[in-house]
Amino acid sequence: MIDIAKIDINYEFGKRIQYLRKKKGWSQEEFAFECDINKNYLSDVERGRRNPTLKVLEKIAKGLGITLEELFKGLGIR
Repeated sequence: MIDIAKIDINYEFGKRIQYLRKKKGWSQEEFAFECDINKNYLSDVERGRRNPTLKVLEKIAKGLGITLEELFKGLGIR
């Protein structure tokens, strides 16, 4: 069983975003522009230093061309 208390969801989510962005071949700047998000904010999200709002999550998913469900796929599973 997964100990949810030990999972840093912001960090894991940030790494997921970074992975999906790199899979598209985008720099942070290109991806931030695509999502209409500040580049510095996106950088903080990818490093797990921000807790993005639902609006930001929606922008990220749309920027990647995926659903919110796909955006969270695999998080917390070890």
